[in-house]
Amino acid sequence: METKHPKRKLVHTSLIPIRWGDMDAYGHVNNTIYFRYMEQARCEWLEALGYKVAPEGHAPVIINAACTFMVPMTYPGTVELKLFAGHVGRSSVETHYELRIVGEDTLYSEGASKIVWTDTATGKSVPIPDDLRAVVS
Repeated sequence: METKHPKRKLVHTSLIPIRWGDMDAYGHVNNTIYFRYMEQARCEWLEALGYKVAPEGHAPVIINAACTFMVPMTYPGTVELKLFAGHVGRSSVETHYELRIVGEDTLYSEGASKIVWTDTATGKSVPIPDDLRAVVS
């Protein structure tokens, strides 16, 4: 079951195995790992569209990230991470994430981040590419 948000568009789904090393002393996936899961999905999505996630030329940069933890995840399991595109600006796109365990309807956590397209030489924002704008709009 997907959360309904009128300005969000599902653009990518990742399946990420939970590793034993993702767990912490409390016996659940450490909070920092959720950000890694979201990062992995974001990179898979951008690379599938043909964008190089590398610090050269014009590249995507994250300017903020957030996560709300609702239910602890534990090993073993596979995270089903849905990535949604939200508001699109001149040089940015908001992304939203839903994390579930494969085969379950429970929403374990949700997150968000803002991607800004940047000229890595100057550090200044540049317009997001037209073909990316078409995908997320």
